[in-house]
Amino acid sequence: MAGSKKLKVAIIGSGNIGTDLMIKIMRTSEVLEMGALAGIDPDSDGLKRAARLDVPVTHDGIEGLVALPAWREIELVFDATSASAHRRHSEVCLAAGKTIIDLTPAAIGPYVIPVVNGEAHLAAPNLNMVTCGGQATIPIVAAVAQVGTVHYAEIVASIASKSAGPGTRANIDEFTATTARGIETVGGAQKGKAIIVLNPAEPPMIMRDTVFTLSSGATEEVIEQSVQAMVKKVQAYVPGYRLKQALQFERFGSNNPVHIPGIGTVEGIKTSIFLEVEGAAHYLPAYAGNLDIMTSAALATGEKIAQRKFQERAA
Repeated sequence: MAGSKKLKVAIIGSGNIGTDLMIKIMRTSEVLEMGALAGIDPDSDGLKRAARLDVPVTHDGIEGLVALPAWREIELVFDATSASAHRRHSEVCLAAGKTIIDLTPAAIGPYVIPVVNGEAHLAAPNLNMVTCGGQATIPIVAAVAQVGTVHYAEIVASIASKSAGPGTRANIDEFTATTARGIETVGGAQKGKAIIVLNPAEPPMIMRDTVFTLSSGATEEVIEQSVQAMVKKVQAYVPGYRLKQALQFERFGSNNPVHIPGIGTVEGIKTSIFLEVEGAAHYLPAYAGNLDIMTSAALATGEKIAQRKFQERAA
């Protein structure tokens, strides 16, 4: 927003996700300004890089962040640590009147997928970015749900082992539970399931996501049009997001209905959607699309919050 003072932000977590987000903010954002980076490892590349860029740093975690002079001016905090640590971080930030965007699967605040419900929770004190798999696949489930009834949706997120750091690995259980809930509450599926696969292949593979939906009320043509439109929306902030191949359809009728536990027997269309997410390589390798889509979605959400605050102040 030209002519507007930038909103000062802090990032907790100096690992891959936090560092990539910092670089994105500094390189690309017109409304956000780095106020501080907090970590717990004084030798982390993220803290060293931030210091070289004249960003205030601390290796004493949330306590060190609060002690920094910059803390008074910071209005928005991004948490790129772990689900267990986020609970404490959220308490501290909310007590200080800071909005917090959660890049962990802690799911304290409402789920936010920018292209699906990005405007709905901008006033919330804590916003949850679900998971990398959720950011990649929930828009597709929502695209099918926008034109029909999604009785069941299942996603499989395959990422390179090298792109799964300690925080990602510590959050595997939360990943599956949080993503499944997001498929239902944001994606619109009556029942959702999520699976994550860490692939050790060399060279490392680009993030791949497979989405299966069982729906009724819309034709194959209408489903494909809705999915294609959604892919273009996601590409606005994640240029490396794309369909890997054509959608595949299979009809289930009265002769071969599908039984879904907890829902019953349904008829309709099974749609298989295959995605690939290539990262922008701001800090992380291009194959780490799983991390890039999280930082890109968090950045897009943070910028919307900043613009909302600017508009309120101008009113």
